[in-house]
Amino acid sequence: MIEFALELARRAEAEILPRFQRTEVLTKPDGTVVTEADRAAERLMRALIAEEFPDDGVLGEEYGETPGTSGRRWILDPIDGTAAFTLGLPSFGTLVALEENGVATTGVIHLPALGETVYAARDMGCWYRGRDGQATEVRVDRGATALREAYVSTTGVYRTHIQPLGAAEPMDLGAVIRQAARFRFVGDCLQHALVAKGTIHAAIDTEMHPWDNAAIIPCVLEAGGAVASTRGKTDNLIHAPDLVTASSRELLDEIVRILYTG
Repeated sequence: MIEFALELARRAEAEILPRFQRTEVLTKPDGTVVTEADRAAERLMRALIAEEFPDDGVLGEEYGETPGTSGRRWILDPIDGTAAFTLGLPSFGTLVALEENGVATTGVIHLPALGETVYAARDMGCWYRGRDGQATEVRVDRGATALREAYVSTTGVYRTHIQPLGAAEPMDLGAVIRQAARFRFVGDCLQHALVAKGTIHAAIDTEMHPWDNAAIIPCVLEAGGAVASTRGKTDNLIHAPDLVTASSRELLDEIVRILYTG
């Protein structure tokens, strides 16, 4: 399954990279942006799944859900970070996950423009593959035990004090920024891949969907890290409305506490 997931991401790249920095940008009804690269890549991945595993379900950002009968479901985000893609920034990624019995057991974070992939499967560890094609097992960096020692990233400021967007209890992202040793807006799936690789210590996404979450979860967990919602919940993570990944549960819990108490 992990090899097939990697193949899906590789094949999607052929639809994405030729359109990078040369594609029309459209706006969806919900106000988010989409390109033909998003749609073409998802159509291809769906066709490959239907050919290889016709009984499996599929959930994708662009074309919704196709139910299956096998108990397995593929969860796809052809371009995670479409905003970066439309700006010509190489930090976007393709996310492929396999869900079994409600749990994300396989995840691929593929970064086409960077030529890098982070991937994992349950009980198989987390792996990194660069342009040279060599696979290396990776682990989180346990060197930061507290936020004051940690390098932290986030994607944006939605549902925070900076941009509440009607949130009943906006998160105090500023407090996390002030207390972290270092902070950068890395963004989207790339920041979670960096947590799994041990490059940074924590990543925060304040607005997420199943196609954003699913591939990230096994990658960070298999790398020895922690994953939870911004409320610290670990149940039903695929459907979490927001996500924090960290190099340890202790660091994650500290970030969660500060997000809501300052």
